[in-house]
Amino acid sequence: MPVPDPTDRPVPAPDAERLAALNEHYAFGLSESEIDEFAGPVAATFAASERVAELYRATAPETPDRAWAEPTENPLGGWYVTTSVPGAADGPLAGRTVALKDNISLAGVPMTNGSATVEGFVPRRDATVATRVLDAGATITGKAVCEDLCFSGASFTSRPAPVRNPWDTGRVSGGSSSGAGALVASGAVDMAVGGDQGGSIRIPSAFCGAVGHKPTHGLVPYTGAFPIEATIDHLGPITRTVSDAALLLGVLAGVDGLDARQPTGTEPVDYLAALDGSARGLRVGVVAEGFGRPESDPAVDDAVRAAIGVLQDAGLPAEQVSIPWHLDGLAVWNVIATEGAAVQMLDGNAYGMNYQGLYDPELITHYARQRVERGAELSKTVKLVGLSGRHTFEHAGGAYYAMARNLAYELRAAYDQALSSYDVLVMPTLPYTAPELVGLDAPLETYLPTALGMIGNCAPFDVSGHPACTVPAGLVSGLPTGLMIAGRRFDDATVLRVAHAFEQAVGGFPAPPVLAATTG
Repeated sequence: MPVPDPTDRPVPAPDAERLAALNEHYAFGLSESEIDEFAGPVAATFAASERVAELYRATAPETPDRAWAEPTENPLGGWYVTTSVPGAADGPLAGRTVALKDNISLAGVPMTNGSATVEGFVPRRDATVATRVLDAGATITGKAVCEDLCFSGASFTSRPAPVRNPWDTGRVSGGSSSGAGALVASGAVDMAVGGDQGGSIRIPSAFCGAVGHKPTHGLVPYTGAFPIEATIDHLGPITRTVSDAALLLGVLAGVDGLDARQPTGTEPVDYLAALDGSARGLRVGVVAEGFGRPESDPAVDDAVRAAIGVLQDAGLPAEQVSIPWHLDGLAVWNVIATEGAAVQMLDGNAYGMNYQGLYDPELITHYARQRVERGAELSKTVKLVGLSGRHTFEHAGGAYYAMARNLAYELRAAYDQALSSYDVLVMPTLPYTAPELVGLDAPLETYLPTALGMIGNCAPFDVSGHPACTVPAGLVSGLPTGLMIAGRRFDDATVLRVAHAFEQAVGGFPAPPVLAATTG
């Protein structure tokens, strides 16, 4: 399918009926004769639009010719398409295979973002993270399935099919980086780049028994990935070991000059080398509010407390700390992720406006058309975002969103205050192990809790921007659990060092039976 041309439909001059509708929309109070007077001046402004289109066509890149195929072997449903795009002859990722979550652009290879509204789109440009992975010597072997517009923490809303957990194929793999988590944990790929707006790197990693690191907001450029909401968009590594997560983060991190989410002057460190430093003596704050939530399984809480005991035995003193804001952080996230996403991801056709970064006009054009034509096929979670977020915006004009963004600084300060006494904060990544898959026809009272019920500990750190890494904490009834380690903003190295200390203390992480049978 050809890449859509965002300039193939010149802006039509609005007729009197259209101008009257716009007058009503903005409550301008123009009379019929005044509307007629505006017709000519309004039409004259479109000359600039057409000139911009001409200039853009002269500089837009051609789509490269890259081979791809529908997967022939896909037992977990984790692959959207497979490919083999080789990188540089050498580099820190030489010989490694990498999957990209299917909200990340790989030029010439289809991207669907798990959704009928994006299906058929082929990007012209590589995302920055794709370029960096290739420059580091990796081979990109495919696009990993994700949830519909990335708005689900389970793995049943994705197109073309659900993603299954490698520990139990009747259960969710987690989302929204569902395919990435399943493919890494099962050994189908060495590592993956996932995305995280409410826990979407950490959730599938915890459910599937992998390592997932949500970097500090802005550390890794989001350029070329399908956004949800710019203030909570993150990309980061999913791997089987902490050292691989540190290695991949070192490749991905750093300012690209194209992503306004990134503070200028933010420079990565050698995260892999940082693992060589001893973690002994680092102080661990055990966040009381992360345990015993209404949705928590006590057995999962116990497994995570046992994992914290391992850290203590390894020389990292731990004590409980109370951060009441951690519980309110979910309310702040909910407003940003509904009202903010309704304005940006839905009404703004992914990118919105007033953002000083690189846009994807072809994606905007394609999605804007299909969002209307195939909106009925969107998941119930996305429809919840639209119904709630748009209503709230129209009710208060964006005031609730503004309050939530202001309160994000209060949430950040609460974590920062705790982190002035502790080097890291720990808690369960998720409150329970992977639940059973449900169908798209599940009643709303089952559908929504399955899709979103696990995000309580994860989502607040997307709002505050602190780095947070999940590592396998142990098995409960044969299924993985996750220990989440959060740290100071832009101190991802310390978070990974503590994660590595835990991994070393337990002698490595267990593999699902399918992988253990082939490597044991």
